Formats: sequence, C-alpha cells, structure tokens
Amino acid sequence: MNIQIEFTSILKRYMNGFQPVVPFDPRHEKLAAIDLTAENKSVTHEIFNDIEKFSNYIIDKRKETGAKYLIGGYDELRAVYARSELFGPKEGETGTEPRRLHLGTDIWGDKGTSVFAPLGGMIHSFAFNDHFGDYGTTIILSHQLDGFPFYTLYGHLSLNDLNNAAEGRYISRGEVIGHFGEPNENGHWPPHLHFQIILDMELREGDYPGVCRYSEREKYLLNSPDPDLILNINRWKI
Repeated sequence: MNIQIEFTSILKRYMNGFQPVVPFDPRHEKLAAIDLTAENKSVTHEIFNDIEKFSNYIIDKRKETGAKYLIGGYDELRAVYARSELFGPKEGETGTEPRRLHLGTDIWGDKGTSVFAPLGGMIHSFAFNDHFGDYGTTIILSHQLDGFPFYTLYGHLSLNDLNNAAEGRYISRGEVIGHFGEPNENGHWPPHLHFQIILDMELREGDYPGVCRYSEREKYLLNSPDPDLILNINRWKI
C-alpha cells in the first residue's frame, strides 16, 4: 500500500479523537475561508508589503464575515510570497522558479491565541527562524499512531513559547504548546498559525519548508498531506 494512503487511512480512523488545535466552538463561532492567490485582487502588493495594512486586511475580513478565524492555504499557489526574498532564488542563482505553493493550513486570528497539541507526542525540535517572511518561532512535534511515525509543525508562534521547550519532552494531547505570535516574533506576518503535517523530516531540525516551487508540488504534497486530516475544520468554513 502507498505510504501516504496508509497514513491517511490511519488519521481518518482517529480524526474524531484529535484535540482542536485552536479554541473553537462551532455552535456559536464561525470560520471563513481566505484566498491569498493572485485571483484575489483585493490583496494587492501594497497591502501585503505593509505589515500594518496586511494585518488590518485580516482584521477587516474577519469582521466582514463574522469569523473567529480565517482558514486557508493548503496546496494554494500564493502571490503573497513575493513580499519576501526568502521565497525567491538563492544567492548566486538566476532564473530559478520562486517558491509559491503553500504546504500547510493557516489559521488567522488574534495574537496570543492558544495552540493545543492535537495528540500526544514529543518535542522533536524548535527554533526561532528570524528572517523576514519565515516561520519566526517554530515548534515541531513527533508522534506515532498505530506504529506509524510522523510530525506536526507549528509556525509563527510567540517567542516566549520557547522558554519551556526541550527536545524529547513529552507533550500530552490537549496541552498548550504555543500562542499566536506578534509580527516581530512570527516572521513579520499578521498573527496566525501555520500547521503542517510532515512524514519525513529529512534530517531537518526546527524547520521544514512550508512553501515549495510549483514544479516540486507532487513531491512535497506526498510528504505533507492535507492538514485537515488532523485539524478537521474545513467542514465549518463559510
């Protein structure tokens, strides 16, 4: 059986038992989709190149929809990454395809929002990826289900969340592992969580690509399957 098919089957088996990653009550609260592709003409270069305007755009969109969080991003080809050289060619490269395809799900909300571990595991690694447009504060957990190992990545957290981080420390299901960080500690983005599932960390620690070149789409999506297999929130989007 294909590894990803087997893994997807395992996650679906346990889906209803995962702790929500952020506080959300579907009986009284709403989630709304957000589009950060070039098709969304309301998100201009002027907006996403100015952190205050970008933050206000997110706030206004939440007010407009009445949503507690804006949700989106997986397998989305985003124009917004043009705001950072991090996603362009590396030094010395010319004519290289920029990275634009998002590999996780973003949950946009208030700074300080608590982030919970959806299932038990251990802290695999953590880092402060302090580059413009990067993850900022990042924590990666390792897990096993039915003997199948995998990882979950939490990006754009608060820097204070690293104070109690220690590699190998056990994390319980439902334990608070972080909070939505402010722009100066989350890679200079409006407050949100980047959540990503990873099958093979490829010997990386504290970091793993959350954005890839479109030409590498198949490879990276195989290694980072749909985060909603754990988040289980797309069904609530309006």
